[in-house]
Amino acid sequence: QLQAYGGGLVQPGGSLRLSCAASGFTLDYYAIGWFRQAPGKEREGVSCISRRDDSTYYADSVKGRFTISRDNAWNTVYMQMNSLKPEDTAVYYCATDLCEYDNWYRQYDYWGQGTLVTVSS
Repeated sequence: QLQAYGGGLVQPGGSLRLSCAASGFTLDYYAIGWFRQAPGKEREGVSCISRRDDSTYYADSVKGRFTISRDNAWNTVYMQMNSLKPEDTAVYYCATDLCEYDNWYRQYDYWGQGTLVTVSS
């Protein structure tokens, strides 16, 4: 099971770090992605970190502002979110994904409870 946490209310321009913890399996065996779901909008893949070499992939909407990383010692994947904008408001989920060799498939097979990020003044 995957669990995302670390969301909250932040002002525009602020930062948050989301964490993705796993129980029952080892995250470094998988590519892990973050996707978000805002009310009335389609699900959007935000980032992915590959299984093979930890290469990273980002949606254009967050490129340069968000950074995905993993810490295998803690079996955790992180996403640092800087320069947050109101349009980043959504529920964020971490999930198993597929991204490698310059291809990002946004193939979400397993995910758990998301965490709400609200960007507002």
